[in-house]
Amino acid sequence: MPTYEAVIGLEVHTQLMTHSKIFCPCSTTFGAAPNSNTCPVCEGLPGVLPVLNKQVVEFAIRTGLATNCTIARESVLARKNYFYPDLPKAYQISQYELPLAEHGWVDVHLDGATKRIGITRIHMEEDAGKLLHEFPGEPPGKFSYVDFNRCGVPLLEIVSEPDMRTPEEARAYLQTIKNVLEYLEVSDCNMEEGSLRCDANISIRPAGQEQFGTRAEIKNMNSFRNVQRAVEYEIERQIDEIEAGGEVVQETRLWDAGKGMTFSMRSKEEAHDYRYFPDPDLVPIMISSEWIEQTRAELPELAQAKQQRFVQAYTLPAYDAEVLTASKYLAAYYEECVRLFPANPKEVSNWVMRDVLRQITQHDADIRECPVTPAHLAAMLKLIDNNTISNKIAKTVFDDMYAGGKMPDVIVQEKGLVQITDAGELEAIIEQILAHNPGPVEQYRGGKTKTFGFFVGQVMKATKGKANPKLVNELLKKALGEG
Repeated sequence: MPTYEAVIGLEVHTQLMTHSKIFCPCSTTFGAAPNSNTCPVCEGLPGVLPVLNKQVVEFAIRTGLATNCTIARESVLARKNYFYPDLPKAYQISQYELPLAEHGWVDVHLDGATKRIGITRIHMEEDAGKLLHEFPGEPPGKFSYVDFNRCGVPLLEIVSEPDMRTPEEARAYLQTIKNVLEYLEVSDCNMEEGSLRCDANISIRPAGQEQFGTRAEIKNMNSFRNVQRAVEYEIERQIDEIEAGGEVVQETRLWDAGKGMTFSMRSKEEAHDYRYFPDPDLVPIMISSEWIEQTRAELPELAQAKQQRFVQAYTLPAYDAEVLTASKYLAAYYEECVRLFPANPKEVSNWVMRDVLRQITQHDADIRECPVTPAHLAAMLKLIDNNTISNKIAKTVFDDMYAGGKMPDVIVQEKGLVQITDAGELEAIIEQILAHNPGPVEQYRGGKTKTFGFFVGQVMKATKGKANPKLVNELLKKALGEG
């Protein structure tokens, strides 16, 4: 049987972090009471005119430049015509033939390799409303309600080239786009609230064939994991269909995360003819070269540049730099820790990557919600550095800081965790341990040096882990006749 190659392209929709909507002054605040953030413009009432929000254009230019796109000096807003209950005007203002940005790319890093993924276009559009099929006090499924709060919320649609070949590449690309948007501060990319949404176009073809196969579009994916799972399932479904003698149908499919499968939503025959045409109520958008260059000069340091700086400035391994810059907020957390504890940037990296990320992952939290602030972590690292506590004790202190938010010196004092560095006190403990274990002492002196670890363990047990490990090793060697 032939081997198959997948061809994958993603359409990413992201909500922009503007205070007002794209064509009216209504608030974009999430979670407001239904239909409270509305006006005649976003409700589509007759006799009103849209006015373009300049900040939406600025955010779009910023995103286009950060993804190496060409910014159009002239772009046009168009009407995308279709009927649905959550679309009050029966058309959506979007862009079609003349989008704001085209022909860009981003580099995706996966398993030690870098792959360039092309970006076809980036365009602005307005969001539609939201249908509510369940409502307090009403029997489920009996009525559907429409909340127009989301109507007119500004979106960017980022359309990739069909350059991805594996589900892992699709996931890595989406994570890269999210990373860019967060660094630019144009979107909060909150997938749970719908600020970042993704549709995938997937087809398969025999390996080595240039012509694309028939593609299916997959909708309703709201997490990186679901994007990867949906793409994996769809590839297998299409291969199974062909191997069984059938053919792949061009259609739109929905992803059911609970069942772990896609199912048909509508076929090609049912596809919409959107009848795009330039919106007569909105003039063409003219963007000067000065505006473009000013925006380019104001772009923040993006993840790739930050990675290189972390490697050079903090002498970090490339892997550490990649992990720490995967989130703008994690990178800021790390840099603040280093500012407060500049003595050992690599040790800061170890604690952030190992312990901080472990805790926030276990608690399904965001780094911005972490109760162990950079001030907490830096203060604890200073206690390790001045031998007040050992690394082993520090792990207990860290977990207590996360659980209760107390500063490390308070926890150390309350729990009596100060490290024992008094040589005389440790020598007395070691003398007792050696006296009570003549057999292991004889074995050690007879050449079985592995018993040394036994003695270290006994000292740490006797001191409840508070003995200075380095000093324990020195004093034990001396007591056993090596010093």
